[in-house]
Amino acid sequence: MNPLRYLLAPWWALQLATDAKSFRDNPLIGSRRLNAWGLHVKRVALADRMEAWRWRRMERLVAREHREAFARDGYVKIENFLDADAFAALRDQVMAYPGAAREMVQGDTITRRYALDPETLHALPAARALVRDPRWQGLIRYVGSFDTEPLAYIQSILTHRYDAPPDPQTKLHVDTFHPTVKAWLFLTNVAPDEGPLTYVTGSHRRDAARLAWEKKRSLEARDGSDFLSGRGSLRIDESELAALGLPQPTAFAVPGNTLVVCDTSGFHARGPAVRPSTRVEIWAYGRRNPFLPWTGFDLTGWPGLAERRVPIHWAFRDRFRRWVGQPWADAGRKRPADG
Repeated sequence: MNPLRYLLAPWWALQLATDAKSFRDNPLIGSRRLNAWGLHVKRVALADRMEAWRWRRMERLVAREHREAFARDGYVKIENFLDADAFAALRDQVMAYPGAAREMVQGDTITRRYALDPETLHALPAARALVRDPRWQGLIRYVGSFDTEPLAYIQSILTHRYDAPPDPQTKLHVDTFHPTVKAWLFLTNVAPDEGPLTYVTGSHRRDAARLAWEKKRSLEARDGSDFLSGRGSLRIDESELAALGLPQPTAFAVPGNTLVVCDTSGFHARGPAVRPSTRVEIWAYGRRNPFLPWTGFDLTGWPGLAERRVPIHWAFRDRFRRWVGQPWADAGRKRPADG
């Protein structure tokens, strides 16, 4: 190791108190010795306790039945989330919208996103109404355990668009070591063989079996062959689930107007698609430092700035792509379901 790298040791140590997750990029997080002593599992367990503390303070945001479903399953699923007229307006406006798209290619699949920024929200009043809906806001904030504004997009998943290896998102994985939230309001019907979201029910809980699995993987991830596991998004084979007392994944083959909000520190994946398919949804995401001892106070979530965060982030990465990379390519203006 280059001796100059040790100058970064204070920074690596500070990252232990943040959401930093990469076993490859931080030698402390990836240390086999420290993880054998329990560093990784202690971060997991502490983050879990902090999240539970925040959840108790945010119960007012969601109905009791949804809190109970989330505690049991790790997700909340609501069919017919919007009334029929509101959903039809949202679907029709989004599907016809020729917005400024960004795309990322992973394997044979394209993920296309449109920021719900001021321009888009002005053009799509039904989307503006959705992201201001207290039920939408409450569920996402509660599951994410922070009473702050989530990031929101129009998202399209276009499968089998390239002759390439399979999409890596079809492998069961966790997003990170601590509870975090993603939400999907599906605008199109999702068939069981056209890349549905899948989730392992109950896999958000950190019981003894899960913590033992986390410890084992923390000893292997830094030097393993799976790049994404090394970056902190641990992968798991379906054959391993039974040993953890977990069922096989549930596939969300659902009609349009179904909302799914889940903790993506549970095992989840994009299900396999047997043919080219297109899935369109309103997608939201929230992840903050899991060790923060409060539920609110996010300067970037203030009105006027919150809806501009995504284009600012994309512009920053465009400008400094040489140093920070930019996986989201400018795809011009197109409609969400365009091929």
